Amino acid sequence: MKELLRTTDPTIIAWATAILQGEGIKTFEFDVHMSVLDGSIGILPRRLMVLDSDMFMARAVLKDNDIPTGQ
Repeated sequence: MKELLRTTDPTIIAWATAILQGEGIKTFEFDVHMSVLDGSIGILPRRLMVLDSDMFMARAVLKDNDIPTGQ
């Protein structure tokens, strides 16, 4: 798996996940429960991961929907 997106905004993760799953790209969110460590204030970023083989298509889908991937 490769990191597609890293953000502290949970709405971006949710939106990106919905878009990618609509395109048939499986996603997995890392660091979901890290808020326990930061006191639930949301300063630790979450990561959205995709399979290596889906990375090119996933970046294209997010770019088409104006979601920055940091790449």
